[in-house]
Amino acid sequence: MRILFPLFAVLALIVIGVVGVSGAQLHFLFGVIIPYAALAVFIAGLIYRVVTWGRSPQPFAIPTTAGQQKTLPWIKQNKLENPSSTGGVIGRMLLEVFFFRSLFRNLKAEVTSDRNVVYGSAKWLWIAGLAFHYSFLIVLLRHVRFFTQPVAAYSSLLEGLDGFLQIGAPRLYLTGIVLLAAAAYLLVRRLYIAQVRYISLAADYFPLFLIMAVAATGILMRYFLKTDIVAVKTLTMGLVHFSPVIPEGVGAIFYVHLLLVSALFAYFPFSKLVHLGGVFLSPTRNLQANTREFRYVNPWNPPVHVHTYDEYEEEFREKMKMAEIPVEKE
Repeated sequence: MRILFPLFAVLALIVIGVVGVSGAQLHFLFGVIIPYAALAVFIAGLIYRVVTWGRSPQPFAIPTTAGQQKTLPWIKQNKLENPSSTGGVIGRMLLEVFFFRSLFRNLKAEVTSDRNVVYGSAKWLWIAGLAFHYSFLIVLLRHVRFFTQPVAAYSSLLEGLDGFLQIGAPRLYLTGIVLLAAAAYLLVRRLYIAQVRYISLAADYFPLFLIMAVAATGILMRYFLKTDIVAVKTLTMGLVHFSPVIPEGVGAIFYVHLLLVSALFAYFPFSKLVHLGGVFLSPTRNLQANTREFRYVNPWNPPVHVHTYDEYEEEFREKMKMAEIPVEKE
């Protein structure tokens, strides 16, 4: 059920889109109301998650480290893996955000026949992760042209680079293929490796099925089931200007694609996908590892009256003298 339920949920979305548009003619519902509702849920959900993260107590300094912390002068510090300065933290965050450094360092563990644990490289996961995220980013940036008039200059440049391998017409965009292939690899890996399959939940499979469906319907719409691109632009620009119209000539495959994208947007803030924003607020990444240099004070601590030694000695000095306990002040 952990696999079948999310699969059937995505298939149900596709069937609902086809029946709702081709059968019930609910073009306004699927072309206007659902996209607006999904965007509202996305924005509200993202704000809720950020506020929740910001209000979470952080009683300890818990930066994740993988190298030598700053200590005695003759011991070499690993400034990126164990940063003690703001510059080091920024450097580590840049490597994490743009190159997934922690995933690069990921290892796979196996138990041999003689019951020894051996560790090996797992770079295919890192490569698939990079391919998945960057192809998704480029696909999103390419789609901005549907929501702007005139089209931004970078969009034409991006399409030229993405579609340099032109095979027939329309131009073949590599990122769409790479996105689908990378998501398929992540799904197959999750199914094939027993340990990963054991810990996987429906919430792990659903976004993969959903993203694969979004990519597949996009590829179908572009190369096989043609739709009127001018009519699509009219619809999207109407959504942008809050004067929605439903033009003629937009095929059902577009509404299915739009429904899946809307589901992805609405699901995003409440899923594991929200790590896109969470990585910047993670104390394991954005804190300095300088606990040997400075005492970490929990910012959520209420004010507490501390009974210092000076106050203690002031209060009990005479009794300490009578007990022949040394005092600092006579």
